Amino acid sequence: MPLLELTRLRKRFADFTAVDGVTLQLKRGEIYGFLGPNGAGKTTTIRMLAGLLQPTAGQIRIAGRDLASDPQFCKSRTGYIPDRPYLHEKLTGGEYLAFINSLYNGSDSSALQAADGYLELFDLADRKEHLIEGYSHGMRQKLIMASIFMLELPLVVVDEPMVGLDPKSARIVKELLKSKAREGTGIFLSTHSMEIAEELCDRVGIIVQGRLKAEGSVAELRQQAAKEGGSMEEIFLELTGAFELQEIIFALRKGSHQTGGG
Repeated sequence: MPLLELTRLRKRFADFTAVDGVTLQLKRGEIYGFLGPNGAGKTTTIRMLAGLLQPTAGQIRIAGRDLASDPQFCKSRTGYIPDRPYLHEKLTGGEYLAFINSLYNGSDSSALQAADGYLELFDLADRKEHLIEGYSHGMRQKLIMASIFMLELPLVVVDEPMVGLDPKSARIVKELLKSKAREGTGIFLSTHSMEIAEELCDRVGIIVQGRLKAEGSVAELRQQAAKEGGSMEEIFLELTGAFELQEIIFALRKGSHQTGGG
């Protein structure tokens, strides 16, 4: 049974269709990369997965249950890491972790021991008792990751995980995502980074104008794009129909060579 199933998922805002009939599946232990141009419907899809938006039509199933009819079960098994985390600024980092733990685990505090390990890993241990209002964007991002990873949830939904992170922290997050997947966690990952998609993802879905344009492993996408040996960036440009950009890049390179040769 798939961990996550989207079936003909659709979301309309007035006369605009942001997500148009998306169908896909995510297995346990799999990292699924969700790529697309700006405005393609990635964040809208993710907010529906997290239960923050109601679909206009279609179905979301998590661990075999329907999100619409059994939201408490589905949300209790899903961790959401947004690209711009909203945190309660008048709490300390430690208080925030305790608050999140109480939402998922009640009085069981065992996850907080794991949280201390993540704080150490992210160089946040000495800021645990500081108010979040004094945290930088990168520190807030790392705190919310610690709050989700400590819970050991079966499904983690991540929107642009590397935004605001320094290179060391970004590498740690990559290794954590790989490690969680090896342990059986399903990870639904939205990113603009072709490098991250190629390095981390078992399968990639590319959404264009609200519709799933292509899906498969990087090798399968190369075949679909007729780009054997091509980079993920080249595959993405081909499958999203960004021919104009390719022509601009080619013209710039040609002009550069001519100037250098003159």
